[in-house]
Amino acid sequence: MTTHSNALTRRQFNSLLGASAAGLACAPLASAAEKPLKLRYIVGSSMYGYTKLAEILPEVRKTGATAIDIWPKRHGDQREQLDELGEEKFVELLKQNNVTLGCITQYPLGPFGLQDEMRLASRLGCPTMVTGGSGPKDLKGSELKAAVGAFVEKMKPHLAVAEETGVTIAIENHANNLIDSPDSLKWLIELRPSKHLAVALAPYHLPQDEKLLADLIRTLGNGIAMFYAWEHGMGCMTKLPKEQELMQMPGRGPLDFAPLMAAVKSIDYQGWTEIFMHPVPRGIPILETTTEVTAEINRARDYLAKLL
Repeated sequence: MTTHSNALTRRQFNSLLGASAAGLACAPLASAAEKPLKLRYIVGSSMYGYTKLAEILPEVRKTGATAIDIWPKRHGDQREQLDELGEEKFVELLKQNNVTLGCITQYPLGPFGLQDEMRLASRLGCPTMVTGGSGPKDLKGSELKAAVGAFVEKMKPHLAVAEETGVTIAIENHANNLIDSPDSLKWLIELRPSKHLAVALAPYHLPQDEKLLADLIRTLGNGIAMFYAWEHGMGCMTKLPKEQELMQMPGRGPLDFAPLMAAVKSIDYQGWTEIFMHPVPRGIPILETTTEVTAEINRARDYLAKLL
């Protein structure tokens, strides 16, 4: 009798062992399917106004980012600081803080003035450059498509340098621009002759419609090189009380980022994500102290993380 009950116990033990082994074998598949998307965060230097790079760079890792996007005047002056420091000292500062140069934002040079800047970016290991489009405004339909096609054609010699230097030129959908509507962005990606031409997607400058924005993210897919976590809120053109100005930040304004994050996840987005806003006037930090700016970026990042 005792032997029989022991045998049963052994059988139970073996079957339990088999079940747990099978469970373990399945576990990696389940976790791979549910693997959360890890956004590649980058910090826009202009969030800190004209603060010195030596003060901004130690903050980058604190925000969960690995890279910095340096802006020129009037939004920031970190691109000018790079010239003052020289490339060697700048690279040394990056290394000290375990940060890479992920992007140079260059509106002043425009899309046809980036060749020397791309060579600089290449020397500094920087893979991305953001600028605006160029061409007629307020076009629709076939006229818009033709104008985007003409812009893409003009970009070809610059894209040759982009390919040679390993830099991607990301065009932001800035207001009052050829590339400022969902259709213009779709045509840009459809007509691009090279993956080195991409989109810097700014929800701020588009209709604040979650479904439209999420559908656009899915349509553009890997054509997005930079995603600004930035909503319109109450705008950034007139001086407002700080609480209202901060409504451009994710989780503070009326835009629900949940559908946007679902779309980002569905395309397995691998480009940069920059938590962003513009202060009024330009060139000041978004909040008074460097510590407060970092804390506000982290508050927005926590909001996005919960949605993912």
